[in-house]
Amino acid sequence: QVQVVESGGGLVQPGGSLSLSCVVSGFRLGQHAIGWFRQATGKEREPVSCITDDVSTYYSDSVKGRFTISRDNAKNTVSLHMNSLKPEDTAVYYCAARTNYRNNYYYPDEYGYWGQGTQVTVSS
Repeated sequence: QVQVVESGGGLVQPGGSLSLSCVVSGFRLGQHAIGWFRQATGKEREPVSCITDDVSTYYSDSVKGRFTISRDNAKNTVSLHMNSLKPEDTAVYYCAARTNYRNNYYYPDEYGYWGQGTQVTVSS
């Protein structure tokens, strides 16, 4: 039984900040990569930021320098701190736990356990 639950989405003004939280249960968080992905209307799901068990990180070019990912293994929690938000950041954000090892850890197909998503809307 693995559960992935995201929270923290909402409406924020352009230039504002928002923090998302992902809590994973039934899974040894400290031994696996956790990823944040997003899917905007009409677009494919894309990686946003991922973090490995040894705290290596990935950021997409579009969010690099604005978003920060972190993990707290004791709390089975991964956070995504989003700053300087833009309207194009509007999407459903998903947290996922890695289960596969066919490609690099920022590929969506590497992740087998997914949350239901949390909506982030950046608008004035």
